Amino acid sequence: MTKLGVNIDHIATIRQARKTIEPDPVEAAFIAEKNGADQITIHLREDRRHIQDRDLRILRETIQTRLNLEMAPTPEMIGIAKAVHPDSVTLVPEKREEVTTEGGLNVAIKGLEEKIAELKSSKIKVSLFIAPDIEVIKKSRKLGADAIEIHTGYFANSKSEKEIKNEVERIKDAAHTAKKLDLYVAAGHGITYHNIHYLKDVVEIEEYNIGHTIISRAVFVGLGQAIREMKALIG
Repeated sequence: MTKLGVNIDHIATIRQARKTIEPDPVEAAFIAEKNGADQITIHLREDRRHIQDRDLRILRETIQTRLNLEMAPTPEMIGIAKAVHPDSVTLVPEKREEVTTEGGLNVAIKGLEEKIAELKSSKIKVSLFIAPDIEVIKKSRKLGADAIEIHTGYFANSKSEKEIKNEVERIKDAAHTAKKLDLYVAAGHGITYHNIHYLKDVVEIEEYNIGHTIISRAVFVGLGQAIREMKALIG
């Protein structure tokens, strides 16, 4: 059965809008797990715009499923990950001016292989958030990654059925290649209740990491119901 990772960054975004104590991402994680989330995903950004160090520490102590930490491959974040020890780390590109992660990680950046090895030496599984590009996937395997997360942003932003079909084929080819290379395959970014059905035939995808659409839906139906609805859609 395909797993669902619930990204709770946007709970923290609401809290940080007022610099107050609510809503608490820790409570969100508890509700998410109780309603079927297989993993909790958070992105600790350099500018701490939403998730805070305190959130990471408490979530590590309280999460009963798996904690996936999205982070830039910087010395600061590597140190934090080694200290807190999430179940997995997803290395992502990061720019201060972006609203959300805009694309896949550049796997040619200097020192990436060493950083992956450093995390793995601490028994942390490492995933790379990358474009659905076969050569990038092959490079990810050579770098020592345990998993990849396919960036589905271009698919999500496609307007015509032709564009959507082309992007789904790219994702399918990428996922197939990754599985042949014995990489765990996740996907995420821009996936919604309305477009998830296009990806149902990509059987190699083992996990979806979804945040914004679930939190948006939760405003109207509650977080538990929003998660149960998405779980039903991904099968």
